[in-house]
Amino acid sequence: MGNSRNFREYSVWKEAVDFATSVYEITGKMPWFEKKGLCDQLQRAAVSISSNIAEGAARPSDSDFAHFLDFALGSAFEVETQLQIAKNVGYIEEPLFRELQEKLSSIERQLNGLINSIRKS
Repeated sequence: MGNSRNFREYSVWKEAVDFATSVYEITGKMPWFEKKGLCDQLQRAAVSISSNIAEGAARPSDSDFAHFLDFALGSAFEVETQLQIAKNVGYIEEPLFRELQEKLSSIERQLNGLINSIRKS
């Protein structure tokens, strides 16, 4: 595979960018006192998913790429935790929470699949 990866061609990258955009829209509606707390954490972690996919795609080796995909997966799990907290404190209603969880689960499955396919080759 080498350095010929184009991160823009990975559907998981596109979904992660869309997901991060949604997170920004949602956190923009959270209380002002959370802007430096949960909002900031959620935004950073959500952006980190697609950013790590892109950065990893630029790495010369498959093992380096898989390593960055591991980081992306870790960020997805971080977001999942933060969304649960946001729901628990009443910042996110159940239907929106479920929708975000489904999108995140799709991203996590795709990342796992990509990681497994790279590590098996």
